[in-house]
Amino acid sequence: MILCVFNSILILKTIFMDLFDKLAERPSPLGPFTSEGYGYYTFPKLEGPLGPDMKFNGKDVTVWSINDYLGVGQNEHIRKVDTEASAKYSLSAPMGARLMTGNSDEHEALEQELADFVHKPAGFLLNFGYQGIMSVIHALVDRNDFLIYDELSHACIVDGKQLAMSESSVFKHNDIEGLERQLQRAVARMKPNSSILVITEGVFGMTGDLGKLREIVALKEKYPFRLLVDDAHGFGTLGHDGSGTGTELGCQDGIDVYFGTFAKSVALIGAFIATEPHVVDFLRANVRSQIFAKSLPFPIVVTARERIRLIRENPQWREKLWENTRKLRSGLKELGYNVLPSESPVTPVLTSGSTELCTDIMREMREKHGVFVSGVAYPVVPKGMVLIRLIPMATHTDAHIDKTLRAFEAIKPMVFQKAEVITEQV
Repeated sequence: MILCVFNSILILKTIFMDLFDKLAERPSPLGPFTSEGYGYYTFPKLEGPLGPDMKFNGKDVTVWSINDYLGVGQNEHIRKVDTEASAKYSLSAPMGARLMTGNSDEHEALEQELADFVHKPAGFLLNFGYQGIMSVIHALVDRNDFLIYDELSHACIVDGKQLAMSESSVFKHNDIEGLERQLQRAVARMKPNSSILVITEGVFGMTGDLGKLREIVALKEKYPFRLLVDDAHGFGTLGHDGSGTGTELGCQDGIDVYFGTFAKSVALIGAFIATEPHVVDFLRANVRSQIFAKSLPFPIVVTARERIRLIRENPQWREKLWENTRKLRSGLKELGYNVLPSESPVTPVLTSGSTELCTDIMREMREKHGVFVSGVAYPVVPKGMVLIRLIPMATHTDAHIDKTLRAFEAIKPMVFQKAEVITEQV
């Protein structure tokens, strides 16, 4: 009997692979970015006070890779608020999930202030943007519903789609005719208890272009669907009052579920959904990433309220951000770089090239010119392409911009020569 069991174990070991052995044979598609590039191309360590001037590998660098658009995270008043709130409440309180023991007047006040900011009646606070929107999508739709999303939607939306039990389909980026075909298909297959949720982004984070929100909202006159907009990069940076892409495009009322994160313009952990009160009531009781997680600590909630207040009361921060964006972008275009038709502060520099060129650009800029930029290659962008993404901040100065443009001018021969080689190969 023991021999039979032993033989069975041996047979199983020859048929099935150990999980850890399998992982060793399944390298990351990012290749050198995550192997020998660890600590430099991926997981780099920027040190020193947050801002446009930091240290990398012990060297002073001008940074274009952090999302503190408005300089809120660098603000001395905010740093004082953070310290005082931590001393008053500690990072432990309140303890428990909000559903049980983690709720407070501060949390509820922040929710309403966020909703007011983006011109919606009610808000729902989320601990994190990524997990939060995934859980919101999972809660909103069921197996009878249809979920339709833009192909360039952020990974959190794609993962939310995978969690959801609804039937899903994708339309080509900003292709309104393609979206309409998917809507027609969904309507033709709807049952009496079916609904349709369309998801897109306000600002697409890699390319910087805006979602065609006006055109999507107009389709609501022809088809029965609700619209969820991930406005992570638009919240605080777009619109006459900073309330986002919907306001910028004049269609905020047509957005049924507005998602914003603190990770960009607020420079903090956390996120929120703004929508109708009865939908917020539903989400409070059904978003699993909130029900089964400790609530945001008091210091984060307190400082978030102060940061939102300052953003609303200091439009000059947003104006400076856009001034810097225009200067940087026009300078890059004059140098002959393709910055794509970005309509947001996100400033992408796109060129033909390989992963090797991408790493060469980052290393050249960082080591020889003291300019910290981040780049991506396949599979984040198509094969044969390299994208260097720059994130302007209100705290960048003309000196930072001039230094960076000089660096891009200096690397032009390397970039354009290797781009020509890739183009010829294609």
